[in-house]
Amino acid sequence: MIAISRSRLKRSGIAAAAVTALAVPLLVVATAGPASSAAYCGRTAPDKDDRSWPQQTAGVAANQRSGSSTDCGNTGYADNRNVLDYHCWTAGQNGTWTYVRNDTDGTAGWVKDTLLPDNGSNVWCEF
Repeated sequence: MIAISRSRLKRSGIAAAAVTALAVPLLVVATAGPASSAAYCGRTAPDKDDRSWPQQTAGVAANQRSGSSTDCGNTGYADNRNVLDYHCWTAGQNGTWTYVRNDTDGTAGWVKDTLLPDNGSNVWCEF
């Protein structure tokens, strides 16, 4: 079987009629980021992100959850410029989530990246 992407065919200038005449099944190859799955409720994450710790944006409050979904219980809050230690990110409900340790009050949990400074961690949790 020949593996070739549709965009490659388009760029190479091969006419659609020629492709049809070949009658060779095409395998569309997609390039994507790492495969990841949501953190189930109760799952923690290793501290893989060694960047300096940001402060939560003034006026923004975010629930820390026990997993990467609003269906998971609340473990604390990241608000009022708390100092946050990002551990890593994974997929979750409606986007990506970062596991954070709130160094201001000692709590930890998952926070939706859109609610965090710098859009959360840039290091993948690898799950």
